[in-house]
Amino acid sequence: MQLAFSAADLAAIVQPLSVKGTTDAVVRGIASLGSARSGDLSFLGNPKYKADVPASAASFILLPPDYAGEPSAGQQFLFVEKPSVALARLCSRIEQLLWPKPAPGIHPTAILAENCQVAATATIGPFCVIEEGALIGERTHLQAHVFIGRNARIGSDCWFMPRVTVATECVVMDRVRIQTGAVVGSDGFGYEFVQGRHEKVPQVGNVVIGNDVEIGANSTLDRARFSQTLIGEGTKIDNLVQIAHNVVIGRHCLICAQVGISGSTTIEDYVVLGGQAGIAGHLTIGKGSKADGQTGVNSDLPPGSFVKGSPCMSYNAEQRFNVLKKKLPELFKRVDALESATADSKKSSAS
Repeated sequence: MQLAFSAADLAAIVQPLSVKGTTDAVVRGIASLGSARSGDLSFLGNPKYKADVPASAASFILLPPDYAGEPSAGQQFLFVEKPSVALARLCSRIEQLLWPKPAPGIHPTAILAENCQVAATATIGPFCVIEEGALIGERTHLQAHVFIGRNARIGSDCWFMPRVTVATECVVMDRVRIQTGAVVGSDGFGYEFVQGRHEKVPQVGNVVIGNDVEIGANSTLDRARFSQTLIGEGTKIDNLVQIAHNVVIGRHCLICAQVGISGSTTIEDYVVLGGQAGIAGHLTIGKGSKADGQTGVNSDLPPGSFVKGSPCMSYNAEQRFNVLKKKLPELFKRVDALESATADSKKSSAS
């Protein structure tokens, strides 16, 4: 799409602390400092790119308050508390233009059970299925091919992308965004080995998702064996994440791509799990803990932990261990040499 944000439009959105320089340009695109051209907006979100600012051809640059340089002719610097956040606010406005909210209503191809309840302000897209007893809240938007199971409850101002599934009896609170292909309420993975066969354990609980949660594409949240799988308010879940039955995740956690959380584990508030981290079952991960990418956690973590590696250890210890691993080949050579010298010395003494 074509962008056209004037300097006044941009200032109204990002609300800069101060401005240096003037330009008649209009924001036509967003680019990195190095690749930006006239008409582009760029930003300094990471100090490592500070040296790229003076040479940048961007017409507008979002900068932290402590940046000391001067803009070029026809260039404007906008000083903001957090350039990345300011850019996110602009992108939010662009997002509204890219995906404008359609008028409320139910597409003629949607299939709705007679006793489901859909708010008059909701939007139900093509080929959606809403089963009996389900409830859809005010201003919620279901895009094409969304499935809402029997007696599920969906709150207000939610946005479900195409092919989202919210299964039977599951509950989604307000302002929840779920990306394409995610499944809420798939069966938990439970079997008992009986007389040489894996006998399925019924999963009769549900999933409850709090306010302001976001769930990435193709992530799966299993229903509980009994009771509930819980996702706390404000938690953000990336793409391709597996959350098993009876997991409890607290408020405002960040769960990055390809994380797997085994059954009945509790993740307390403000925990961050890096990409491909694996969490064993029946554990408690304390408030504010962080696990680096590809970390394997197989024991409880106290609040405020920062761990890395598999099996995990403290981040600093793992970093030191990685340094020492590189020295192992040389260490073995030295040990072999010492053993050889010792053997030669013993032979000489014996003779």
